Amino acid sequence: YLNIILLIEHMVYKNLYNIIFFSFLFFIIYFIAINNNFLLFLLVTFIYLLIYYEVFQFFKTYFRLILLYLFISYLCFTFYFFIFFDYIKFNILVLIIILFDTFSYITGKVIGKNYIFKYISPKKTLEGYLGGFFFTNFFLFFSFFIINIEIKLFVMIILINLTIFSSIIGDLIESYFKRKNNIKDSSKYIPGHGGFFDRFDSFIASIIMLTIFSLL
Repeated sequence: YLNIILLIEHMVYKNLYNIIFFSFLFFIIYFIAINNNFLLFLLVTFIYLLIYYEVFQFFKTYFRLILLYLFISYLCFTFYFFIFFDYIKFNILVLIIILFDTFSYITGKVIGKNYIFKYISPKKTLEGYLGGFFFTNFFLFFSFFIINIEIKLFVMIILINLTIFSSIIGDLIESYFKRKNNIKDSSKYIPGHGGFFDRFDSFIASIIMLTIFSLL
């Protein structure tokens, strides 16, 4: 019994180590790419190709629908990148996704009790979503007044909350496709995170939103 507990603890710490390590690695790669538009476009394109590879390997049900969804998302990214690209807004979008995902996870783990969307994403809780919403808004509002961000407050508020909403939708869409294909993760290619579809599900939906937001 003691050996089983020690094994579980070892797996938890190993998984936490993987999450931290690969999160830091992603940050370094993104930091390098964001300072060069060509590298950024190549990086995002490469990520989409990896997601397509996962889908071809592990997804059978709704296969064409998933490919269409990814194609529309990548088309929006390409359109946004070459027509509307704004360095500040794009980075804010990425930051919102990271903050909301992190705060939702922490809040859900600490005080999460009311599970919603049980059939699609059984681990998501109402408390987690509300915590992610509150702390993400608070952190970014605080940053807005501390740092001189060249974006109107009203636009900032809309962008934050539309990104939060689209992040939730993106996560639920990907979770739904996984449930229909009876898989837990889109792959095991990123230790501690699952697959690239798992890691970038929120971005896939949010970039569609950002493109429409820029058009309007």
